[in-house]
Amino acid sequence: MQHSVPGKYAKIILIYLGAVGTGWVAAQLHVPLPWMIGALVFATGISLYGVQIKAPAMSRPAGQIVVAGSVGLAFTPAALETLGAMFLPMVIAALLTIAAGFLVAWVLMRLSDVDAMTATLASVPMGPVESANLAQRYGVNPGPVVFAQTLRIMALVLVIPPAILLLDGSVADPSETLRNMHWTPQGAALLIVLAVLGAFTLKLLRVSNPFFLGPLAASAAAAALGLPVTATPYMVLAGAQVLLGVWLGAVINRDLFRRAGRFVPAAMLSTLLMMALCLALALILAPITGTNWATMVLATAPGSVTEMALTAKVLQESVALVTAYHITRIFIIIPSAPLLTRITARLTHWTPPKRD
Repeated sequence: MQHSVPGKYAKIILIYLGAVGTGWVAAQLHVPLPWMIGALVFATGISLYGVQIKAPAMSRPAGQIVVAGSVGLAFTPAALETLGAMFLPMVIAALLTIAAGFLVAWVLMRLSDVDAMTATLASVPMGPVESANLAQRYGVNPGPVVFAQTLRIMALVLVIPPAILLLDGSVADPSETLRNMHWTPQGAALLIVLAVLGAFTLKLLRVSNPFFLGPLAASAAAAALGLPVTATPYMVLAGAQVLLGVWLGAVINRDLFRRAGRFVPAAMLSTLLMMALCLALALILAPITGTNWATMVLATAPGSVTEMALTAKVLQESVALVTAYHITRIFIIIPSAPLLTRITARLTHWTPPKRD
């Protein structure tokens, strides 16, 4: 046992060193979000090869705290005033995304022969953690549900940022904006302190997704009030991207593919369908709201608010608008997820497991 503990930590260190190295290569190739995408590709690759990755439990929350704190700085008084006029389109987009999730669930049922409850929890973009909790409550195997939810986030990270930058054509170096963000030691330290306090406050209040929404609310309030907060150094933000990338890649492993069987290709196809439906929604809403198409694609992406907000920063699009669309959807979907699940159970005659 004494030898296994150092060996375990050495393995974790080697995995993160490999993720950092792959992120560096991605940065040299001018890949958008290079440290996240590089780490994600590396972690997924070695996980599928058979290397078991035990990402530390706090790795994703830590990454979210840093990124959300940085994103919250975009919520200046001027940005908040602009968002007021977009409230109705935000709500409409959220409701249409839920409807698209049910359509994709129906397709997933036909492609994989899973039951309606599993398909619904796998398809409505409510996040891996929330969907897993509901799956356990209703006696559904959480494995396929978490796989589908994580697969969608991975696809969004790997497809949308590179595709938008390729089509946009105006950004030669995707990392330049993030590298050149103004920061001071005192301002960055204050931002991190407020972000951590915001995260654990919402966790104590049992608010869903506290490690993103808490830091976001704290830094947004600080920016709106004119407190002396600044961005963090670029390498801190790059480190947060590495943590997020490794965490996502660790979820996909060889055993999951073996157990899931037909569900894997079905989940892949349904993920592409969900992305296509949300892309169509973005292209419809963009001219109606007078919003740039790239901003609207990021705003209506089915999940992955952390990564989409970072991409908006890279493109110098409206970070506040993109984030607000996602937050609106989160606050509609997460509280209503148990209700949506109960409706699905009633319509499909699903019987929840008896409580002791």
